[in-house]
Amino acid sequence: MMTIPDQTTAFTPEPLHRSALWVLTGGILGMMVAMGIGRFAFTPILPLMQRDLGISHGLAGGLASLNYIGYLAGALLCAVWPGGLRSAFVNLGALVASIATTLLMGVTQSPLWWGCLRLVGGGASALLFVVIAIEVREILVRCGRGRWSSALYAGVGLGIALSGAVVPVLDHFGGWSIAWLGMGVLSGLLALAGIAVAGKRQGALFIPDAPETARGSLSGIVRLSSAYFLEGVGYIVSATFLVTMIAHTPGLTGFAPWSWVAVGLAAAPSTILWQQAAIRLGVRQALTLAYLLQAGGILLSINAASPLHAGVAAILFGGTFLGVVALVMAEGGRRCGAEGRRATAVLTVCFGAGQVVGPPLAGLLADRQGGFALPLFLAAAVVAIGGVLVATDGRFSAASASDTT
Repeated sequence: MMTIPDQTTAFTPEPLHRSALWVLTGGILGMMVAMGIGRFAFTPILPLMQRDLGISHGLAGGLASLNYIGYLAGALLCAVWPGGLRSAFVNLGALVASIATTLLMGVTQSPLWWGCLRLVGGGASALLFVVIAIEVREILVRCGRGRWSSALYAGVGLGIALSGAVVPVLDHFGGWSIAWLGMGVLSGLLALAGIAVAGKRQGALFIPDAPETARGSLSGIVRLSSAYFLEGVGYIVSATFLVTMIAHTPGLTGFAPWSWVAVGLAAAPSTILWQQAAIRLGVRQALTLAYLLQAGGILLSINAASPLHAGVAAILFGGTFLGVVALVMAEGGRRCGAEGRRATAVLTVCFGAGQVVGPPLAGLLADRQGGFALPLFLAAAVVAIGGVLVATDGRFSAASASDTT
């Protein structure tokens, strides 16, 4: 997150609105760096690497999987060492690593070094994501603006849209290498802007662990975690290969990078919209709907033959995956009470584990089948099964809809 923890200062709630707004803005910029660029810039740059260097779908899937293995490792570290989340040194190190690994992707053609960079970058992304999600929400709650936290995840969508729009411009200046270098520089500038906006906020406090007698239980999120794992498996296939698939479709090559912009623009407001849906319909119903709409969007992308067709598929995908993230995270925190921090890390671990499985299998199947039809069909099926698990989870309560923040 673009905040530096202050473990010695008591919280002063004035000015509430201004402090909360700056913290939220810094968090959004942090999400753009860590997730929108650090994790997902690979998607619009991948077609350029395949065009300029001839890398296979299998290698692409392997590189994506290494990134997600790093993400999983980072999430596990957060789960087993929650105290590390309060360390300014750890937070700053993760931020620098996210920027550096993006930048350095453009200075080598070694698959080994690419893999190492994606691995480290994934770990940095997980650390930053968990820190941002926890600290921003806690600060906003203290400021009486807890409902604003849904807007935080818009940073992921904005980062995706920005990378989709900027990568084609960078491509004209030097292909895949300049694209990586440019995105690294851009992420550094966004990080500096985030630090300038949020700075050293009094809201980013040291918060001690809850005593054992006050701890909640993680047993209530077993089914939710399973559904979130399946979401990780299914959604990441589209998140990794959507632009590549469209780029290889006759007549749609020029639209490919803009499909990623469509994903990002649909994702940016989606968390707020899904929060409102949860309030009106209930969390379980809204979350089930998001899963099923996402599965439908993945199926729709299989035979996309026109920009309109591909654009609708991109919007359905972009408009749901962050909604799932926001609703699942909020529900996990509600169920686990004082263990909310650990629940965030555990859910992120499950999501990360799912993302490790999807890309290499999808890449190998695409190489063997000569296309992405089968991988995308399987991805849609997995997401739909996750929706069924959500729909049959009896631990959702009517009260949770109003608590979704």
